[in-house]
Amino acid sequence: MEIQSAQKFQALSIARLIMQAMNYECCQYFVGPDHTLDDFERVMTELVLSEDSQYSYKNTMVAIDEDGGVCGMCVSYDGGHLHDLRKAFVKAMNDNFGRDFSNIADETGPGELYIDSIAVPENCRGKGVATVLLNAVIEKAKGMGLPAVGLLVDTGNPKAEKLYGRVGFKFVGNNTWGGHPMKHLQYVIN
Repeated sequence: MEIQSAQKFQALSIARLIMQAMNYECCQYFVGPDHTLDDFERVMTELVLSEDSQYSYKNTMVAIDEDGGVCGMCVSYDGGHLHDLRKAFVKAMNDNFGRDFSNIADETGPGELYIDSIAVPENCRGKGVATVLLNAVIEKAKGMGLPAVGLLVDTGNPKAEKLYGRVGFKFVGNNTWGGHPMKHLQYVIN
């Protein structure tokens, strides 16, 4: 397995993994009752291809398996840039689904490299891919001079929370995202 910066040709794989990370119930929340998950996948793929989106391939690291396929991805960015990066998502939701998320609560802020999405396809799980991606993001934060790495974990996903805890992430507060209660965890860089 090799960790590398994502490329445009991986956009569909990345979009599907972002949707997996969000969970399909959250994805449906964003598109509303009149649209499908296929519609959301199309829009997310466009956002991955964009260079100014929080979900951009430029903010994404991928784990590549021995066959050259994507066996995991992690989207991360400086939390201080959230408002600028989020504009593309808000516009896409409004333009494509008539849904206004301009007042969505902030999930991050200045002072942390925010892990927006991390996911590993089912066939690649149990091989340490997520741990390797998390450690790569911690190294990225160190290189950027940021004091912490943060993420939100769904309160209904204790398995993921346990993984983050093993890597060194600690609970710092509660949050809500996509209509779901979440926990904000941080890894503080010493």
